[in-house]
Amino acid sequence: MGQDIRSAHFAARDFARFERALREETQHAHDLFERGGFSAREPMVGLELEAWLVDREGRPAPRNEEFLARLQSSDVVTELGRFQFELNVPPQPLAGTGLSRLAQGFQATWSACCRTAAEMGLRALAIGILPTLRDDDLCLANISNRARYRALNEQVLRSRAGRPIRLDIEGTDGARLRSEHRDVMLEAGTTSLQAHLQTPPQWAARAYNASIIASAATVALAANAPMLFGHRLAHDTRIALFEQALDIGTREGSYRGIVPRVTFGTGYAGYSLAECFRENLDLFPVMLPIVSSEPSVRLAHLRLHNGTIWRWNRALIGFDGDGTPHLRVEHRPMSAGPTIADMMANLAFYYGLVGWLVQCDEPPELRLPFHAARANLYAAARFGLAAEVHWLDGDRVRIGELVTESLLDHAAAGLDRFGVDAAWAKRTLQLIADRAEMGQTGAVWQRRWLSRHGPDMTALTDAYASRQVDGAPVHQWDTAS
Repeated sequence: MGQDIRSAHFAARDFARFERALREETQHAHDLFERGGFSAREPMVGLELEAWLVDREGRPAPRNEEFLARLQSSDVVTELGRFQFELNVPPQPLAGTGLSRLAQGFQATWSACCRTAAEMGLRALAIGILPTLRDDDLCLANISNRARYRALNEQVLRSRAGRPIRLDIEGTDGARLRSEHRDVMLEAGTTSLQAHLQTPPQWAARAYNASIIASAATVALAANAPMLFGHRLAHDTRIALFEQALDIGTREGSYRGIVPRVTFGTGYAGYSLAECFRENLDLFPVMLPIVSSEPSVRLAHLRLHNGTIWRWNRALIGFDGDGTPHLRVEHRPMSAGPTIADMMANLAFYYGLVGWLVQCDEPPELRLPFHAARANLYAAARFGLAAEVHWLDGDRVRIGELVTESLLDHAAAGLDRFGVDAAWAKRTLQLIADRAEMGQTGAVWQRRWLSRHGPDMTALTDAYASRQVDGAPVHQWDTAS
């Protein structure tokens, strides 16, 4: 999805050519799985952060082209909305001081973004949903100036046969938000922190399943999107907004019923991650038939098609520097923000918990049914750390208690097994411990601020931005004006 294209319009022959190439590459990927053709290097980690540009009033500032031209960084690129950008950090080995170096790269690139925004009289802001965002901000006038985004909009509307996209989100206190759009721009209402974990092939499927199981805890801990268009809704409203923003499904007559393109998935991986790519081919129509001239071994069509199916945990195929294909899991449920320290703690918790789950003697996916893992995610998005979930022993427990009583120890053990620097891991996971103990995520802080000061979204955004600049982790934030 990162590549740009020359035209936003496609003919029937484009779809036919793309389908043929996609089938050939899906078979090639299957062969790679069968003969062990993927990289066996030790785990690597990386991240993507989607963030906002806001003006002095805290309103979205649709100026990302000027921002990127000033910044001149290949690690920072456009996002769907003209008031957003995406920051990438070069991957690092997970073992040793890799996560520490990832944090340093993250901070350096984020600081450069903040300086460039300030030169323009703006602020860069990392938050799941901007509190000052209005419904009419999400219009085609604010779509980024790239043909691929216009193509995405055209193909989403084509797949819906012109039917409008209807938003209907119920909050935890009875509030309800309804809206109707005739373009894809609702997707631009959300921003996330995405974790990448490159895995050796022998435990790639286990890592994918572990990411699914970990999702409820990571969503609850990273919840930072309680507001949308001035309505107080779920702790992480981003989950429902993104799913409804791209409300398009599988091929008609699918043997699994209607499967949305933004989805928790249809089940755990079994034999290998090849199942994910086969499901992509079988269930999901081609959306962006951009025919590539690259040889089939580069899997250009398979990778592009995979990029138009937004599982909350997504299997990826990439390439090492020497051209060897590798497997990654992209963990997508976490909100952006509040601070670099908080986000690095979220990443460390995720990597550690996955490391522990992968190495359990009995695969945890055999102990937690997929439907329970899915229900856990949506409960966590609605209620945050107060959500009750099913865990591996079948009991129901509040996520906050689960984190403090067992998951933190599991995450620490997982990081230790990966060989992560012990001092860094202990110091960073302590932020998760303090956040869970205090019960204050970004979403909880926003709710507490509003309860104290009233529904002034501009003042809320200013207070949030000031604390983000100070850099203290969110569990230490007060609600003074």
